[in-house]
Amino acid sequence: MINLHQVKEEICDIGRRIYNKGFVAANDGNISVRIDENRLVCTPTGVSKGFMKPDDLCVVDMNARQISGRLKMTSEVRQHITIMKHRSDVKSVVHCHPPHATAFGIAREAIPQCLMPEVEVHIGDVPIAKYTIPGGQEFADAILPFVDKSDIIVQANHGTVSYGPTLERAYFLVEMLDAYCRILLIARSLGKIEYFTKDEAQGLLDLKSKWGMKDPRTELTNCELCANDIFRDSWKETGVGNRAFQPPVFNSAGKTAFSSPKCAECRCSGGVCKCTESDPDQELLVKAITDRVMQALSKAG
Repeated sequence: MINLHQVKEEICDIGRRIYNKGFVAANDGNISVRIDENRLVCTPTGVSKGFMKPDDLCVVDMNARQISGRLKMTSEVRQHITIMKHRSDVKSVVHCHPPHATAFGIAREAIPQCLMPEVEVHIGDVPIAKYTIPGGQEFADAILPFVDKSDIIVQANHGTVSYGPTLERAYFLVEMLDAYCRILLIARSLGKIEYFTKDEAQGLLDLKSKWGMKDPRTELTNCELCANDIFRDSWKETGVGNRAFQPPVFNSAGKTAFSSPKCAECRCSGGVCKCTESDPDQELLVKAITDRVMQALSKAG
């Protein structure tokens, strides 16, 4: 039997945690928990998630009709319901605006992979869904292309939505992603970042499979494991790309090297990027400079 009061207490606790973490400001964000086949509990609109009380929460049916609650339900509950209808294993959803992860959504920068084991195992490739005006069914449906392949989605110019079998799991995903994005931005400010080797990346995927955890990258053929390829087909519509973080390309020894702009075209052609060993454009530039220097020296002599 579901203890409704206990569920409401748990939602209030997660609300305080996302508020105290700075993942929401003022009345931002929304949280929900499914309590049976046709009902869920969700947060109300216009109330700070850091100061909610159990009797502030709303009970809603799976058609987004409010059943009970003295306050009005959040309009974004439609997105929660859409996720729950599409994924029967999902019982809880958390939407908030974690600043570092949201920054990637605003910049439309693909979140790089193959840099931290915990993120590789527990999160994997993170999609960025297109921007739509929050609240309506179009907003709810914008995440559908990604729901089966990821448990957390960055929403362009908006925030994140994470989901799972428990509310704590949904919360931990966003906490982990924002911490990772913060580390990425700090590391990038120091200069070059070092990706895993091919064997190291494959080892983490093998570990996930051993633990019974799914990862769509295991289905890739003739592509780099760390190149954000899973959701690349959606980038044209969303304007997402690799600008601040160029993905690695594995050379013949399985080591990583930074890709040239041409690598996006040839990466999947045969498993190894043709631009890895040397960049022809760079070689021409070096040759031209060398010729100029040698010519100047010969004249001076």
